Amino acid sequence: MALSNNSPADLSQLINLFDFEQMAATKMTRMAYEYVASGAADEVTLRWNREAFDHIKLNTTVLNNLNYPDTKLSLFGQELEHPILIAPTAFHKIMHPDAEIATAKGAGAASTVYVVSSFTTTPLEEIVKVATQPLWFQLYVRDDRIYTKDLIQKAESLGYQALCVTVDTPTPGIRDRQAKVGFALPDDVIAHYSLGEIGAPKNPITWKDIEWLQSFTKIPVLLKGILNPEDAIKAVQTGVDGIVVSNHGARNLDTVPSTIEVLPRVAEKIDNKIPILLDGGIRRGTDVIKAIALGAKAVLIGKPICYGLACGGAQGVAKVIQILKDELLLAMILTGRNSLLKIDQSVIWH
Repeated sequence: MALSNNSPADLSQLINLFDFEQMAATKMTRMAYEYVASGAADEVTLRWNREAFDHIKLNTTVLNNLNYPDTKLSLFGQELEHPILIAPTAFHKIMHPDAEIATAKGAGAASTVYVVSSFTTTPLEEIVKVATQPLWFQLYVRDDRIYTKDLIQKAESLGYQALCVTVDTPTPGIRDRQAKVGFALPDDVIAHYSLGEIGAPKNPITWKDIEWLQSFTKIPVLLKGILNPEDAIKAVQTGVDGIVVSNHGARNLDTVPSTIEVLPRVAEKIDNKIPILLDGGIRRGTDVIKAIALGAKAVLIGKPICYGLACGGAQGVAKVIQILKDELLLAMILTGRNSLLKIDQSVIWH
């Protein structure tokens, strides 16, 4: 399979998430690394996803008698230890031989939700066997609607607790770096629920398809890939349970805005009617507190999880989450917030 250097790594030398990416570049094949690290076209949005966080300033407050803030939250009836979730990413077998099994074990060690991709290289039932924390399922609605319904009901029957429907990919983005390395799955790697397709379905989904999904789905439905505030309003009107503000890791349409830039406008339109989650560009605990301050209930981490997986399997995944959680706790102490509920826009320096 497409693994470059799968010898054990010394994770003690990895202090932050940027360290993980540097090491992952030496552990993965070039094709696998470019698949994970790249964005669309000129990668303008990929840079903006990160830079936008850097430009937001935090507002400290002192003498607060805070030692260990409470990071717990309730989301769709699930009690979570912290607001850092694992985003759906595809093809974990090209990053580590234990693939999604290692990711699920890492999620368990880090007490976090793992959103399993439709393009998992491990069957859903095998992931369930090792999971000790809630699993959600990310769905690409296929042209074969019977297959799609059966897949959703399979995930439900296995105990997956929410459905993340990706809505921002009616067509794949222009991914130059992927094309230059000739990305293709190795012969021994199977994407189990892709129906043999890597691209988008021929018949893109519409709001009517979301209503169709809701007619039989028994678990919460989230729409992943909302950027336009008007789409956020439609999501509420359609009755979905939540949305994920996402630009697909900057992998679809280049020069769309960063997700953290979009978030406040979406949050204003949603007005707390349904939970908002956010992904894209998060590399520090300070990014997490900024996202919560600007309207997110929780965040999802994609690329850094892939780097953690490549560097150290389950241990690498768990350490990526733990670093972010530790940094979030520090940021909460230094901004005087003893719980997530106390994080609001006053945390931001205006």
